[in-house]
Amino acid sequence: MTFAIELTPEQSAIKAAIEDICEKYDDQYWLKIDDSGRFPDEFVNDIAAGGWLGVAMPESVGGAGLGLTEAALMMQTVAASGAGFSGASAIHLNIFGLMPIVKFGTPEQQARFLPPAIDGTDKACFAVTEPNSGLDTASLETRADKVSGGYRIRGRKIWTTNAQRANKILLIARTTPKHQVKRPTEGLSLFYADFDRARIEANPIPKMGRKAVECNTLFIEDLEVTDAELIGEEGQGFKILLSGLNPERVLFAAEATGLGHAALRRAAQYAKERIVFGRPIGQNQGVQHPLAKSWAELEAASLLAFKAAALYDAGKECGAEANASKYLGAEAGFRACEAALLAHGGMGYAKEYYVERYFREAMIARIAPVSREMILNFIAERVLGLPKSY
Repeated sequence: MTFAIELTPEQSAIKAAIEDICEKYDDQYWLKIDDSGRFPDEFVNDIAAGGWLGVAMPESVGGAGLGLTEAALMMQTVAASGAGFSGASAIHLNIFGLMPIVKFGTPEQQARFLPPAIDGTDKACFAVTEPNSGLDTASLETRADKVSGGYRIRGRKIWTTNAQRANKILLIARTTPKHQVKRPTEGLSLFYADFDRARIEANPIPKMGRKAVECNTLFIEDLEVTDAELIGEEGQGFKILLSGLNPERVLFAAEATGLGHAALRRAAQYAKERIVFGRPIGQNQGVQHPLAKSWAELEAASLLAFKAAALYDAGKECGAEANASKYLGAEAGFRACEAALLAHGGMGYAKEYYVERYFREAMIARIAPVSREMILNFIAERVLGLPKSY
C-alpha cells in the first residue's frame, strides 16, 4: 500500500483554509480560554460556518464527503496553530465521533441527526467509560431496559467531554444482561438521544489541563429514549464502537503531533531571541539537539498517522498502523512539549510563554482514548502473534 507524502492541491487548500480561521485565535486567546474555562464558542462557530464540522460526513447530508486523511490534516492544523487540545477537543467529536450514525444508522436517522451536527446546531457528547469498568467496556453497568416504544436507561458514566453544553448524547448501555449472552461484548446497544438534564446530572471533573473543554461524571436516572434513537441493531453496540476506534486513534495522533509542532515553533523562536553569556541559547547544542530530535520524532509519527488514514480511506485494514501512530504521536508530542518547556528555562514554567499549557495538554493523548500499555498489548498480540496478556 502506498500513500501520498505530499499534499494534493485540494488538501493544501484545506490546510490553508483552516490556518486562515485559526489565525484569528492566537496564543493569548487560548491562554485566556484556559485560565477562565470558557468554551471557545467563537472558534467553533467559525469552524462550523465554514462547513468544516462535516469534512468527513456524506455529501447527502450536507457534509464534504472527504476522508480520514483530510479530517486528520484539519485536526493537526488546528492543534499546530497553538490551539492545541483546547481547540481540537472542542470540535473533535463532530469530526468523526458520529460515524456510527453514518455507517449503521438508517437513512431517516442520518437525515435527522447529521445535518444539525454539521452546522453546529446540535452539540453532542459521547458517553462510554464508566467508573467501575474503565477500558473494559464489556463490563459496563449502565442498563437500557426495554419499555413500550423504547428504552429506559440508568447508570453512570465518567470522562464524558462537553456534557455541560451538549443537547445530544451518544451513549452505550447494556440491553441484555451479561450472564445471558455468549460473549461479554454482546448485549450492548448504542443510542443517540436528547440530553435530558432532568434525567442526566453532569458534574465537571477538575483536571490538569484543557479547562475550557470540560470532562464530566454523569448520573443517568430513567432517561427515556425511543426505538428511533437506537443506532444499528440491539445488542451490536460494541461492534459498532469498534468500527470507529481506528479513526479516533489517527485523529489523536494528528492532534498530538500538531501540538508538538506548536511547541517547537515557540521554543525555536525563544532560542533565537534569548541571549545568555553574549550569545543566543539556540546556538548551544544542548538546546538545539532536543528540539531537532523532537522534530524528527514528530515527522515520523505524522507519517505513520497519515499512512493509517490512507489505509482506512482505501477500505483496508489499518489497526496496527492506527494504534502505533497514536502511541508514537502521543509520545513524540509530549517529548516535544517537554523539550520546548525546558528550552525556555524558568520562563517555560510561566504562563505568559504559553508552552506550559502545551505541556499540560500533551498528557491527554498519552492517556486517552486508550492507554499506551493497551496499544502495546494490541501490537504484541495482533502483529507479533504473542499470547494475550490480560
